[in-house]
Amino acid sequence: MKGYTYILQCSDGSYYTGSTVDLELRIQQHQNGKGANYTKRRLPISLLYVEIFTRIDEAFRREKQIQGWSRKKKEALTDGEHNQLPRLSRNYTEYGVPSTGSGTEI
Repeated sequence: MKGYTYILQCSDGSYYTGSTVDLELRIQQHQNGKGANYTKRRLPISLLYVEIFTRIDEAFRREKQIQGWSRKKKEALTDGEHNQLPRLSRNYTEYGVPSTGSGTEI
């Protein structure tokens, strides 16, 4: 069964990441306040990003991965700046790898 991972932007500017087998229905549920508790308190929402998978378990795994990302990393993903994703990984910043100005590419 096909699965989708999606990122929504809420009215307060925050992001919500989810997964579903029926993207249209799920977005409608969020917009009508019948989705997650998080989004129903932050309406309206807008769909920023979608990934399609051949199986729902793959979409769910990706959802959990993205949920652990920083805001900046999520923004790089939604903006299509995939080359920035490794630089924005938390383990790089935890170990003090410079993110800009060093002349070193990661």
